[in-house]
Formats: sequence, structure tokens, C-alpha cells
Amino acid sequence: MQSKFLFALAFFMTATFGALHAQDDNVTTEFGVKGGFNMSNFLSDDDEATDENILYGFNAGVYATLPISDFVAIQPEVLFTTRGSELEYNSDLGSQKVKFKLNYIEVPLLVRVNITKNFNLQAGGYASYLVSSKVTGEGSFDFEEDIDTDDLNKFDAGIAAGVGVDFSPISIGVRYNYGLTTIGKERTVAGETFRSPDAKNSNLSVYLSYRLN
Repeated sequence: MQSKFLFALAFFMTATFGALHAQDDNVTTEFGVKGGFNMSNFLSDDDEATDENILYGFNAGVYATLPISDFVAIQPEVLFTTRGSELEYNSDLGSQKVKFKLNYIEVPLLVRVNITKNFNLQAGGYASYLVSSKVTGEGSFDFEEDIDTDDLNKFDAGIAAGVGVDFSPISIGVRYNYGLTTIGKERTVAGETFRSPDAKNSNLSVYLSYRLN
């Protein structure tokens, strides 16, 4: 999985420098920082995700906007971002809330189209690498336990799309990420093959960015 992540990172760097050389001399490249909050969930083929499963988290990192024309730009980013899901159980023995928390280094690579001077659309993909994970419980009994990342797919990839509004040097935006990689690795125990969790990442983020140049 590490080799896949390194390949994705190499692709990201190649596209970044290629866009830098291809841009019009009259258009300015932007660099900045950004951050915001996430509303993430697990999407499974068996169970339909609901609003009650949303786990709130955050994202933070840096970005560049590399124009290839007056209206179109390539926007690479490097982010630290949280993912996960929250489950709640109720029974005669009491109630329990369980949170699955996954932390990734994420590298989105987006095409940004400036519809107007202040409004843009973004679409593309992302690659991310799992750096830590844990599960916590609240309710009938409290607990916190790290999850061995070797039991999960460390590499995740998916598609992303969003909108942004610019008030230079500050911008705000909304973006949705849909994972294409199953979170859990395939394992066999006592002759039974399964994945846990057998689901993919889903995340809606709201962010604020600040242009540095």
C-alpha cells in the first residue's frame, strides 16, 4: 500500500510542476493555507448511511492554484484530515455510542473552473494515506483503543467535487469526497473471509482558505 501512495504522490508532483510550466505568464499562481470542519461517514453496500452516523472532525493544510488559462487552473493540496463514523446502540442493557476515527494525510488534485471572478467549481480526485486510527465508546461503559492500521487499507483514493467563493485573500467553499477503496482489509478467520469495516469513506467538508501571496 505504501508503494501505491508513493506513486500517487509522484503523480501529484509531476502534475504540479507540469502545470507550473504550462501556465500563462500573465496569470498569477496562488499559494495559501486552508482548514475547516468535516462531516464524515462510512458507506456500505449492506447498510444505508444516515445522518445519525455522521462523525464531526476537521481538515487543515496547504494548497496551490496553478492557472493554465484565465478560467481554468490545477489545484493541488496537501491536507491532514479526519474520517470516520459514529454508531449508537440501544438495548435492555443500556445505550452505547461508538466512534470510529481515522486520520489521513490527503493529497487532492483538482481542476478548478472560474465561472465568475468570485465563484468557482472544482472536480478531480484524491489519494490519502492512513496515519492513525482508533475506536472510542461512550455510554454503558467508556473505552478508547487504538486500531492497528495494518488491519485496514492504509491507502485510500476517490473522487472529489466542490464549489468555492473568493473574497481575496480569503475564500470559503464546500467539497464532497467519495471514497472508492474499501476501508477494511480482507481477512480470513476460522475459514470465514470478511472485511471490517466493509465500507468506504464519505465526507462533506466546509473550509476557509487564506491566500499567502
